[in-house]
Amino acid sequence: MDQKELIDKIAKEVMQRLTEKSLNKGAADQDNTPSHAATARISPTELAGYIDHTLLKPEAVESQFEQLCDEAVKYKFKSVCVNSSWVPFVAKRLRGTGIIVCSVIGFPLGGMDTRSKAFEARSAIASGATELDMVINVGALKSGNLKLVEEDIRAIKRACRSTTVLKVILETGLLTEAEKILACEISKKADADFVKTSTGFAGSGATIEDIALMRRIVGPKMGVKASGGIKTFDQAIALINAGASRLGCGASVAVITGAEAKGSY
Repeated sequence: MDQKELIDKIAKEVMQRLTEKSLNKGAADQDNTPSHAATARISPTELAGYIDHTLLKPEAVESQFEQLCDEAVKYKFKSVCVNSSWVPFVAKRLRGTGIIVCSVIGFPLGGMDTRSKAFEARSAIASGATELDMVINVGALKSGNLKLVEEDIRAIKRACRSTTVLKVILETGLLTEAEKILACEISKKADADFVKTSTGFAGSGATIEDIALMRRIVGPKMGVKASGGIKTFDQAIALINAGASRLGCGASVAVITGAEAKGSY
């Protein structure tokens, strides 16, 4: 059996298991159990608490990071998410505000060696990051080297403190459905806290279909982060309804203020 056949076989087994589990729950149970996909009515203020306010552009300058932090405090976003070199600056500026500092790791390609990713993770944490968004080794996954994919995630998990939240960026736009399923399964097995759709640098972002699939695979307890191309309040709410528990947005202020201009939701 070659690697592609192995991936397809594992993915098919996972989907069969999930389908059987869903059928066994029965219609009555489905009617009475709250779901991530239930229609949400969320105010702009409540939505802000889902958002990682993000600036990852390579050309971004200090004044933009100052503005990023000020906006996070003003709108009470969940976190500020930046490249690791900006973590010390952001952590200092946000000290005492209650806004979480999040750093990306191995960004945006995920292809650096595992030791380098782990070093970056430890450095970001020492500088003040309490959440890490690491990019999966996409090439290893697509090659069928599932052991390397898992060890890559586990190495970053070992670099984390007990209070560090680890999110795994799958880069869904580059994956087949079978590969998305495997990436979710491996991330869960490696004890990550979240799976996340995209970097935003690979030409595609979060979709309703991907969020629904990821939520179905990881179950109700693990986090699912939608990221990439989120521009409007309605789009953000749709992703939450599909199963997202966190949103990564570069256009966070436009998402919130656009909703405020429309009125209450």
